[in-house]
Amino acid sequence: MPSLKDLKNRIESVKNTRKITKAMQMVAAAKLRRAQESAEASRPYTERFNSVLGSLASSVGESENAPKLLSGTGADQTYLLVVLTAERGLCGGFNSNISKLARQNAQTLLAAGKTVKILTVGKKGRDSLRRDLGDHFIAHVDLSEVKRVGYTDAQSVAKDVLSRFDSSEFDVAILFYSQFENVVSQIPTAQQIIPASYDNNATDEKSTFYEYEPDEGAILANLLPRGVATQIFAALLENGASEQGARMSAMDNATRNAGDMIDKLTIEYNRSRQAVITNELIEIISGAEAL
Repeated sequence: MPSLKDLKNRIESVKNTRKITKAMQMVAAAKLRRAQESAEASRPYTERFNSVLGSLASSVGESENAPKLLSGTGADQTYLLVVLTAERGLCGGFNSNISKLARQNAQTLLAAGKTVKILTVGKKGRDSLRRDLGDHFIAHVDLSEVKRVGYTDAQSVAKDVLSRFDSSEFDVAILFYSQFENVVSQIPTAQQIIPASYDNNATDEKSTFYEYEPDEGAILANLLPRGVATQIFAALLENGASEQGARMSAMDNATRNAGDMIDKLTIEYNRSRQAVITNELIEIISGAEAL
């Protein structure tokens, strides 16, 4: 049974932990608003950009003029998994959920006889996947020194991916990130970015005829690399909002759990002190009766 001093020290330690988790919750809440605004502001542009590319892609179809980023290499043997996670932890299941989805996809592909290569952005994803899939790692992008993710960071990742595609290092690229819905809901998402795949059902452009100058193939050849960078940037913004939302929820739970633990330890401390006082009174009374 712990002594009164041990219980008192433990109560003080948990109180200090609660102060830290409360402060982290408030910081995450402040960062969440800015990150959420950035993610939501990027969605209309990304959706419209993908809509235009989808319309162009449907016009080109599988013609000989179709760019390689759209038509692919003609094979699907080698897959590049681009896994976007956070540089820091203490954000609940945010990192582990993305890593779990990427691991499941990698194992499914390997079981089907495919070749898997992994490029990680964020230390937590690298650390989580290294145990099972370390042999498949080909590169890592460190953003720990970046205070606020920008389009240039997405461009650097896209440039690396595109250069590997031009060198025929892979056939298909899949992006893994977390789609932000709200503070308590972040959805792990897998999105194919190479060859480009667009959903054109939400647009009315297929009922309208456009004449392009230059032709659709030339426009796509210029826009598709930018589209890869745009999708990566949108995924980074979604990840930023999801990370802060998950951290806010995790720190709120930790703060409440610390409060519950303090209450239990306080009750245990009071009972132990009462037992000590009772024993001392019994000893005094027993001594007085003996005299």
